[in-house]
Amino acid sequence: MDRKRELMDLSVVICTYNRSYNLPRCLQGLAGQRDADDLHWEVVLVDNNSTDDTARVASRLADTLPLRMRYAFEGEQGLSAARNRGVREARGRYLLFIDDDIRVTPRWLRSAWDAFQASEADAVGGRIHLDPGVPLPEWIDGELRGFLGYQDYGESGFFLDGVKRYPFGGNMGVTREAFRRVGGFDTSYGRKGEGRKAGELFKGMETHFFRRLSGLGGKIFYEPALVVYHKVEPHQLRRSYFRRIHFNAGYQKGFLDGLPAGRKMAGVPLYLLPQTLRALGLWAEAALRCEPPQTLRREMILGHFLGQIAGSTARHRRDKRGRVV
Repeated sequence: MDRKRELMDLSVVICTYNRSYNLPRCLQGLAGQRDADDLHWEVVLVDNNSTDDTARVASRLADTLPLRMRYAFEGEQGLSAARNRGVREARGRYLLFIDDDIRVTPRWLRSAWDAFQASEADAVGGRIHLDPGVPLPEWIDGELRGFLGYQDYGESGFFLDGVKRYPFGGNMGVTREAFRRVGGFDTSYGRKGEGRKAGELFKGMETHFFRRLSGLGGKIFYEPALVVYHKVEPHQLRRSYFRRIHFNAGYQKGFLDGLPAGRKMAGVPLYLLPQTLRALGLWAEAALRCEPPQTLRREMILGHFLGQIAGSTARHRRDKRGRVV
């Protein structure tokens, strides 16, 4: 391994795209870390092909904040590609990831270091609370907050299975060795661009990564002292956002992961058809009863099934073209 990559204890990787307005708050939180004087750490800011003034703002902040910060430009669009670039640029033994809309708490860095040392885990994750400065509409209840990045597994630390429970991308850390074993983030998954358009709003990157890590025997630890606050963007407070992420999640499941074998028509498993019709009926029932919260949840479920059908169809067409000689 290059000696330069052994110089740091920790590297904080932040990926950003056209959100320079988030950078001052995010980086100021890192500059205010307490109990970290004995740690040798850095910030790697990855500009994922931004067209705004991200480079200029990053340069100004690097000059004015007491941070060891480096800027890198990644031209391949997508959060997975940007994070992989951050890993290549980073020099830390432990790699911590936050987003540009995250504000870390004062002992965040120390908590991450202590969690790795105490647990000897390959990855750690912590709490993500929603920024109280952004008021949420009344229809966003506790169940829906998770789709805005909220995560809290309670007051006690424990090991996560990596399948049903795993860290979210806004507050996670992974050892460099674990990345070497897993092979990085799969660029087929994850948000593209700002996540405002239908073709950009994909998730699943962390799910896929931690399932692979867990399958290789990796240990993943939840540390409750590792706390950050997520500033929700305005476009994430619309019902269309929740509908779209569920449709896209279904599409990814059908297209990338592939659905269980069985009888199919045009690539679509036949068992999906009655499930979709049942979901359509439940949605119509809630809509006729004028139950907005229940209607949205059932729209999300219906959208997930429709996404699976669309993804399975697209996968079938792709595979069919691949068989043509």
